[in-house]
Amino acid sequence: MIPALLPNFVRADLSFSHGEGARLWTDDGRTFLDFGAGIATSSLGHGHPHLVAAIAEQAAKVMHVSNLWRIPQAETLAQRLVDNSFADSVFFCNSGAEANEGLIKMMRKAMASSGRAERHRIICFDGAFHGRTLGTLAAGSNPAYRRGFGPVPAGFDHVPLNSMNAVRDAIGPETCGILIEPIQGDGGVRQADRRFLRALRSVCDEYGILLGLDEVQTGMGRTGTLFAHEQAGIAPDVMALAKGIGGGFPLGAVLATEAVAKHLTPGTHGTTFGGNPLACAAGNAVLDVILAPGFLASVQRKADILKAGLTRLVNDHSGVFSEVRGDGLLLGLRCVGPQAEILAACAAEGLLALPASENVLRLAPPLVISDDDCDQALRKLRRVCGSSRGFRRVCGSSRGFRRVCESSR
Repeated sequence: MIPALLPNFVRADLSFSHGEGARLWTDDGRTFLDFGAGIATSSLGHGHPHLVAAIAEQAAKVMHVSNLWRIPQAETLAQRLVDNSFADSVFFCNSGAEANEGLIKMMRKAMASSGRAERHRIICFDGAFHGRTLGTLAAGSNPAYRRGFGPVPAGFDHVPLNSMNAVRDAIGPETCGILIEPIQGDGGVRQADRRFLRALRSVCDEYGILLGLDEVQTGMGRTGTLFAHEQAGIAPDVMALAKGIGGGFPLGAVLATEAVAKHLTPGTHGTTFGGNPLACAAGNAVLDVILAPGFLASVQRKADILKAGLTRLVNDHSGVFSEVRGDGLLLGLRCVGPQAEILAACAAEGLLALPASENVLRLAPPLVISDDDCDQALRKLRRVCGSSRGFRRVCGSSRGFRRVCESSR
C-alpha cells in the first residue's frame, strides 16, 4: 500500500528536531554538521535569530494577501535587489523552477514583443539542471528526469559547457538567447570558465540575443559576491534566483533589465503565493545579513580556508577523492569509489553532504559557518578517507544512500 506521503523521494533514515547555525540534532540527541544546507538553501543556517524574528513578527501580522493589492515588503525587497544588481525590475515567485520558467517566458516574450517572434530557441548546456517543471526539464540535459513524462516543450539546444565554438555553431535565426549556470550544482559542481562567461556576454551582444543566468544555487552570496557572475565582470539581461534568497523560506525571483522586463505586461504572467508578505519579510532579513559590511568578505575567506583544506585532502587521499571543484561555498569532491558509500560514511561521521552528478560529493554549507566548522568538516572528511576500505562495513545504509543519490538531485 502506498504511504500517505508520496514516496517519490527515497529518504535517508534521518530526521531532525532542531538546529542552530551549521548544526542539526536528531530526536535521540545525535549531532550533525550540516554541509548541505537544504541543498544550498539555508543560507543563514538554522535558527538564525534575525531571520526567525522577522518571520515571526510578520506571521503575527499578515502572512498572505493577493498580488491584486500592493505588498510593501515585496516593493522593499525588489528595490534592494535592484539597487544591488544589474536589474531594473523583479518578479517574485516561490521556487527555482518557477524562477527559471519565468526567465524563459520573459526571454521569449521580449523577442516576440519586439517583432522577432521567430526567435524562441534557447541555447543551454550539457550537464545543466534548471528545475522539474516540463519547461525546465527541457532546458536541463538529464534524460532520466524526463523519462515517462511525454514530450517536453521544444525550443532548447544543448551544447558542451565552456565550448565557445559549439555555442557559435548553435546560434541561428530562431535563437532567442543563452541560459547558463555559473556553476552546475546538480551537474557535478562543474564551473563555467569566467572567460567563457565573458565570451557569452559578447556573443549575445553581437547577435542581438539575450543572456540568462540561473543563479538559483550560486546567488545570494554563495560564491563570495552577491551574485557569481560579478566575478566574471559581466551582467546578464535576466537572472533567476531562489534557494538562499529566503534562508529556507520558499522564495524565488526573476531579475531583469527594463528592456526585457517591460514586456511582461498585466495578464502575461502571474503567481498566487509569489512575493507575499511573509516570504518577502524573510528575503529582506536575509539581505540584511548578507549586505552587512564585511559579510561577503568573510564568506570568501572561509571558502578559501575550506577549499585549501579540501585540496590538501585530495593530495593526501587520492585513492578516495580525485579532484576539488567549484568556487566559494559551493564545492565538490570527485569520488574515486562509489559516491553513495562515501556519503554514508560522511553521515556516519556526523557530516551531511550532498550528491551530484559525475560521482561528485557536493558541499554547500550555510554562509555563516565558522572557521571551527570548516576545521571540523575537514577532520570528519579525513576520518572518512581513513575508513575508505571499510565503507560497506561502517555504513550499513550505503545501499539506501545510493538510492537517495539517484533520486534526490
